[in-house]
Amino acid sequence: MPDALIVAHGQPSDPEPASAALAAFARDVESHAPGLSLASATLAAPGELDAALQTLPDHAPVYPLFMARGWFVTDVLPRRLGSQQLSILDPLGVDPELPGLAAQALTEAMANRGWAAQDTTIVLAAHGSGRSRNPAAVATAFAEALQSRIGGPEIRTGFVEEPPSIEDAARGVDAQSICLPFFACQGGHANEDVPQALEAVGFQGLLLPVLGELPPIKARIAEQLTAQLANAN
Repeated sequence: MPDALIVAHGQPSDPEPASAALAAFARDVESHAPGLSLASATLAAPGELDAALQTLPDHAPVYPLFMARGWFVTDVLPRRLGSQQLSILDPLGVDPELPGLAAQALTEAMANRGWAAQDTTIVLAAHGSGRSRNPAAVATAFAEALQSRIGGPEIRTGFVEEPPSIEDAARGVDAQSICLPFFACQGGHANEDVPQALEAVGFQGLLLPVLGELPPIKARIAEQLTAQLANAN
């Protein structure tokens, strides 16, 4: 029986690859906490969440692999959980430890290339929304917190679905630059929209994996789930 559940949005038009990627993500999280057993499910895959819920004990923690505490986390997910007594944790994007962990990964990336922080530009590529201010507000707050922890680099933020665009944010930066996709997991936006936007303006810098795929983030999720389980016992 799994101890906890990780939930992501998934890809409605092609749910299987996203579900497989999330299952692999869950195995990586487990590797940071021996003995932890995780189920995984995307909201988009028909029947997947319902099947996962049947395997969970009461009061098991549910980790939303989302970047904002938006409609999917506050409305859709609780509704889909129904009457089952489960504990929904805060989503990845609002974790107060996230900026520090991202700063750690970015500092390591610069050090590996011998780049001075003050001469490096960081492009934060986020989703944004044409309907809600919440996703952009979360990304902007993250960028401000990241700036205070990482110091020297200039941080530019661009969005897929609202201005300023990722093209605007990346335009004119030199090769000593890093693009960090502010996404919880791989998907159409991270795999297609972000690289296409960078290519459109001739971006020659380093494109990192999405934020949720960075090793310190997976260790942090394992830590949170382990702590939640310990508190419940």
